[in-house]
Amino acid sequence: MELDYLFQASHLERLMWGLWATAKIAFISVFFSAILGTVLGVIMTSKNIAVKALCRLYLEAIRIIPILVLLFVFYFGFATWFNWQFSAMWVCVVVFVLWGTAEMGDLVRAAITSIDQHQRDSAYALGLTHVQALVYVIFPQSLKRVTPGAINLFTRMVKTSSLAVLIGVVEVIKVGQQIIENSLLTVPSASLWIYGFIFILYFLICYPLSRLAAHLEKVWE
Repeated sequence: MELDYLFQASHLERLMWGLWATAKIAFISVFFSAILGTVLGVIMTSKNIAVKALCRLYLEAIRIIPILVLLFVFYFGFATWFNWQFSAMWVCVVVFVLWGTAEMGDLVRAAITSIDQHQRDSAYALGLTHVQALVYVIFPQSLKRVTPGAINLFTRMVKTSSLAVLIGVVEVIKVGQQIIENSLLTVPSASLWIYGFIFILYFLICYPLSRLAAHLEKVWE
C-alpha cells in the first residue's frame, strides 16, 4: 500500500516530466557542445601563439572553476550585478555548453594532432588545400579516436545536469524531493524508494552510452 501511494500515476507523471526537463538540458547542451567543441578543437591546432594561449586559458579556466560556481555566477551573480534575469534552465544550458565545448575541444585537438604528419604531407602533395585535407583526410581518421571519449563526456554531462536543481530548475531530482517531502508521514522510507527510482532512470539513460563508448573503443582500436 505504501508503494502504491508513493508511485501513484500522478507522482510517476511528475517524475517523467522532471526527467524530460533533465534530458532537455542535457541533450541541448550536448548538441551545441559537439558542434562548438569541434570548431574549438580545430582552432586549438592553430600555430598562432596568441590563439593557442587564449584557447588554453579558456580550457584551464573552465576546468579549474567548479560548474556549481559557474551556475551561481550566471544565475545569481548576473542578476545582482547587472540586473539580468535569466531562465534557470537556459543558465544551465549555457554553463554546460561552456564546459562541454572546452572538454570537447580538447578531445578534438588531441585527436587531430594524433594523426601522423605524413598523412597531411601526402594530402598536400596531392594538391589538397588545408581545409580539404582536414575534411577528407584528417577528420575521418580523427572521428574514430574522438568518438569514445566524446560519448563518455556526453554521459558525464547527462549526470552533471542534476546540478540544475540547485538553482531552482524543476528537474527529476527536484520533483523527487517534492514527492518525498509530501510523502514522509505516509511512507517513512520514501527517500529510499524515490531516489532509488531516480537512480534507475539515470542508469537507463547513461548505461547504454557507456556501453556504446566501450564497444567503439574495441571496434576502432
